[in-house]
This record gives sequence, C-alpha cells and structure tokens, in this order.
Amino acid sequence: MSAVETRTIPWSWYSDPIVLRLEQERIFRRSWQYVARREEILEPGSFLTTRAGEVPVVLVRDEEGELRAFLNVCRHRGSLVCEGSGKRATLQCPYHAWTYGLDGRLVAAPRLNREGGSDPADLSLVPVQVDTWGPLVFVNPDPEAPPLLEFLDDVPQRISEAGIDLDGLRFLRRWEWEVEANWKISAENFLECYHCPVAHPGFSALMDVSPEAYLLETSGGRMTQHGPPRVEPKGGYDISGEVERGQFHFLFPGTTINVMPGRPNFSIGSLAPLAADRTQRFLDYFVAPDADPKWIEESLAFDVQVGTEDSVLVARVQAGVQAGLIENGRLLPESEQLIARFQSLVVDALA
Repeated sequence: MSAVETRTIPWSWYSDPIVLRLEQERIFRRSWQYVARREEILEPGSFLTTRAGEVPVVLVRDEEGELRAFLNVCRHRGSLVCEGSGKRATLQCPYHAWTYGLDGRLVAAPRLNREGGSDPADLSLVPVQVDTWGPLVFVNPDPEAPPLLEFLDDVPQRISEAGIDLDGLRFLRRWEWEVEANWKISAENFLECYHCPVAHPGFSALMDVSPEAYLLETSGGRMTQHGPPRVEPKGGYDISGEVERGQFHFLFPGTTINVMPGRPNFSIGSLAPLAADRTQRFLDYFVAPDADPKWIEESLAFDVQVGTEDSVLVARVQAGVQAGLIENGRLLPESEQLIARFQSLVVDALA
C-alpha cells in the first residue's frame, strides 16, 4: 500500500488573530451551538444569558411559554441588556433603562418620544435561532442557517439505539475549564484516539482503541468515533450495564457528545475560542436517575482525568505550532481522517 500524504492547514492559523476573527465571523456566527438545558429556562418570564462563540445571547421564556433567543445587545448604545439568569416581566438595559418585552419589542425608552429620530418598532432586540433536542437547548446567530435537525444528523438516533432516553436522564453537573490552545487544536485532539495509548493509559486500559475496533466515520459536519470496551477492562470504573459501546461525536464547529459503556450516561458540551491561543470548554453530565452514587463518582473522576490529560497535550501542541519556523504538519490518512475532515470544513468556511 502506497503512502498518502495529507498536509495540515498552516500552523500559523493556530495563533493568528486575523484568522480567528474570520473564524468568528464565518464559522461561529453561522453555526448551531449547544448552550443550556431546557429546565434552566422552563417557567414563563425566565431568562438565561449565554454565548454562541463570542456572540452574547439571552434566552427567554415568554408569557405564552414560547422559548425565544435574542442578541443580548441593547439597540441604543450596545450595552449587554442582561447578566446571569432569573425571572422578569421585561428585560431592562442597566445603562439607560431601555426596556424590552419578552417578545423582544422595545416597550420603553426614556426621552425617545420627546427627542424623536427613531421608531421604537425598528429597535427590537435582534432574534437568534433557537431550538431543542430533548432537554438540550441550541442557538444559532444566523437566521438563514439550516434547522437544528439537519445539524444533529443521525446522532439522536444513535443515542436512542444505545438504550439512552435523554428525557429520562438526570442532570449531574457542569464542568467548565479553559485550555491554553487554539480552539482548532482542542477540536483536533478530540477527533483522534491515535494519541490514546500513549497519553491516556487509563482510557486505553478500559476501551479497545486498536484501529480494528475503534471506528471512525464522517457525515457532513458530524465526525464520529465509536468502539467497544476491552475484553478484560482494567481500572477506570465499572462498565457493566445497558450501554455496550462508547460513542463520541463532534458536530462542527464545536459541540462534543460522549457516551461511555456502562449505565446510561451522556455528556454534551461546547468549545469556543477566547483568544487565538485560548479556548473555553464545558461539559454537562447526565446519568440514569437510579445510578449508584459510587459509580457516578468514579465515572466522573475518570472523565475529568482524561480531560486534564488532554489540557496538557493541547497546550504542548500550541507551544510547538506557534514557534513559527515550520509551515505545517502531516496527518495519517486513516487514524486522523476526522481531523482532515474538520480542517476541510474550516478551509471551506474561510474561503
């Protein structure tokens, strides 16, 4: 078999602020991103602030119970309208008290009628696409973007076929952390287990990460890894249970979904650039309502250990690629095929 050479994107793209600005505009502002749980904004009048990439967003449940999303930006002088979460009859900007209804309409603005020059009907909060998958809330700043179901591809079906009822799971916790690396490096690290035998001894003692067993596939913006546990798993946590295989999905540009063998479990999160060399990560964890507390503790500790190991790895990559004396790297055509797909999506978006 002849070798196939696959070059990476230019390494300068991992530290160039100009490239990051283009990525924010052409990727994150046009993509679906997981942001919250539906139960966080369930009652009429509740609101929750979040971000889609760098775009500030406020989720609102209006008086009729409809879930809405808007840019969390006042139409007057650009202040953030809301912070945190809570319950309100209106949304009032703390800068000059411009006040918006839960449907986004401007309902009050001191001196606007007296001084004129603007029609309140033209100054509503800017809507953002919002939709749900079971208990999960996603937003997309692009009003012309395809629907959420298209973005999710067949992931909901795969989760269901694994014996996991998302609506029946119990939320455990959110883990938030930052990594000292470009968002693409963090994504690419998620997209291959070629590094697992060396860098994740605990994961590799539990899961069969051989190329014959650990399978990779792509479909549009979905990149999937899945495989079985080892015949004789060691350490980690008790993997006996209804879920027989692990499945790990990446939905471009930054939604990560994980299911591990064992009792019904599910985690979902997002990665978003904070700077050219810094990335914000979070994961929301869900388990079966009757999951044993000891099993939960051990499985969470296992996952955090793997995540901590990854944080060290991606920081080392960032330190290397930003040296500036090597133009690009190489990818293995089989083991790193998901990275090749990811990089092609980045190039297409920037082009």
